[in-house]
Amino acid sequence: MIKHIAVLTLILILTTTSARAQNTRIPPDSRTQDNIPQLAILDSAVSAITQMHMDQFSDSILWEAAIDGLIDSLQDPYAELFTPVESEAWETTGNYSGIGLQITQLNERITVTAVFRSTPANQVGIVVGDVIVGVNEHDASLWTTGMAADSIRGPVGTEVLVRIRRQGFEEPIAFDIERAQVHRPAVHFGTLEGGLGYVVLDRVARNAASEMNDVLRNMDSTKGLIIDLRRNPGGFLDESLMLADLFLKPGSKLASTVQRAPGSSASETTADSWDDRWPQLVPDLPIIVLVDEFTASGAEILAGALQDYDRGLVMGARTFGKGVVQTVMPLPFNRRLRFTTGSWLTPLGRSLQRVRDAQGRPIEEDIDTLPRVTTPMGRTLINGGGIFPDLEIENDTLKAMERELIATANEARVLLGLRLAEFGFEVATTLIDKDERPTLSEEQFERFLTQLEEDGLPTELLSDEDVRSYLHWQARINIAQRMDDVGSEADFRKERDRVLAEAIQLLMTSDGQAGLFQELDKRASGVGNEGAGS
Repeated sequence: MIKHIAVLTLILILTTTSARAQNTRIPPDSRTQDNIPQLAILDSAVSAITQMHMDQFSDSILWEAAIDGLIDSLQDPYAELFTPVESEAWETTGNYSGIGLQITQLNERITVTAVFRSTPANQVGIVVGDVIVGVNEHDASLWTTGMAADSIRGPVGTEVLVRIRRQGFEEPIAFDIERAQVHRPAVHFGTLEGGLGYVVLDRVARNAASEMNDVLRNMDSTKGLIIDLRRNPGGFLDESLMLADLFLKPGSKLASTVQRAPGSSASETTADSWDDRWPQLVPDLPIIVLVDEFTASGAEILAGALQDYDRGLVMGARTFGKGVVQTVMPLPFNRRLRFTTGSWLTPLGRSLQRVRDAQGRPIEEDIDTLPRVTTPMGRTLINGGGIFPDLEIENDTLKAMERELIATANEARVLLGLRLAEFGFEVATTLIDKDERPTLSEEQFERFLTQLEEDGLPTELLSDEDVRSYLHWQARINIAQRMDDVGSEADFRKERDRVLAEAIQLLMTSDGQAGLFQELDKRASGVGNEGAGS
C-alpha cells in the first residue's frame, strides 16, 4: 500500500533534516590545523575565567556559552544545539507523556504552534499563538523550547501548571493540566453535508501517509475533498513526500533541494529531487487545500506540489514560509547540532523559504516584484517564499462583545476554554449513550450559561445576543470534538469559518478540478482578493 521513499528519514517539525548528514561523511577540514592557535586561545580563556573570575563558573557553563555564541553569530533563526535529553526526544516517533502541544521559538518567545486534538492542552483551551511564560513555579519567559518541553512533560496522571500570555489580555492565564499519554492520529476524516470529504491533517506525523491512504481508498461516493492544512506546522519529510505521492501521477517531481556540498565553497551547490513512484489515487476527485499563516514546512511541501500540478485549488492565507533544509549533525556526548544547509523547492522550482530576520520575523517585500511560474493549465503562481493561495480569504475576527466576554472571563478567572470542554464532554457522553449525532438543546445551553454565571460572569454579558451566539457555536464545536465527529464539527465551524464555507460552496457548484478553477475565476472578485492563481 504505502511505500517508503528511500530518502530522508529524519524530522522536519520546523526542523527539516538532510539525509546528507546521515549518509555522507563530512570530509576533513584542512582549516582545523590552521585554527589550532584560536582553539588554544579559547581554551585558555575558559580556563582563566574558571579559575580567576570573581564569580565562579564551571567549564561546562562557559563552553555552552561559547557554543551559544557561535550559533548566534550564524544569524540562523533555526540553528540550535540539542542537549542529551533533547537529542533523545528528537529521535522519538510521537509517543510521550505530556499535554499535547508543539512549541516553537518565534520572536524570542516560546509560542504554541500546534495544539493536538483531544489532548489535555486542547481540552483546557490553550490555542495556537499562546506564548508560554511560566511552568509550575518557574518563569519561562527566557527559556528555550527544549527547557519548556522538558518541564511540561512528565509522568502520566501528574499535573503541571502552565502560564501563557494571549493577545488581547493584559495578565497571563494559568492552566492546571493533567499529563496524559499523547499519541494522536495525524489524519482526521469526516463527511460534510452534501457528501463532501473533509480531512484535517494537523501535523505531518509518522504514518500520516498511511492514514491518508486509508481515507482515500474509501471515497467512491465522495463529490469532492477538502484537505485542511491550516495550523499544520509540518513534520517528517519523507511522510510529506509520500503524502504528495498519493495525489500525483507516477514520474511527477514531488520536491527538490539546493544545498551546499559538504566541505565545498558556498558557491558550490548540489541539487536533489524526488519523483512520484506509485499509482495516483482519486485522480478525478476535485480537491481544495486550506492553508494559513501557520501552515509550514512539510505541510507547505504537500500544498505546493498539489498547487504546481493544478491538482488542488489552494485557499486561505499565505503560508509561513519555512523551506530551509536543516541538517542535524551528531556531536560527541549525545549532543546534536542543527543548522541550515540549503533550501526546499516545489516541483516548479518555487522557493518555500520566506526571508526573515534573525528573530524569525518576515522581512517586508514588494509582492509585485516577485517572480512567477506557470502551471500545466497555464495558471500563474507567485515564487516568493511560502505558498500563496489561489484564492485569498480572511477569516472572521471576534466581535466587540465576544472580545469583552473573553476579557471578562480572564479578569474573573473563569477558564472559559475549560468550561466549554467540560460541558462538551458532559453533553457528548449523553449523546454517545443514546447513539445520537452532535447536537445541543436549548435547555442544555441555558444550563451552561447558568453555570458560567455562577462562576462569576455577569448576567447582562451572558444575555447579549452576540455572546450567546458565540458560546452556542463554541459549545457545539466542543461537543463534536468530544464525540470525535470531524464532519459535524466542520459543519458547525463553517458558520463562522469563511474559508471552509467558501471551499464547500465551490466544490458543490463546480464540476471537476478544472471546473473549480473556472468557478474561481467567476467568483474571485466577489469573495475576496485573488491570490497566486489565475
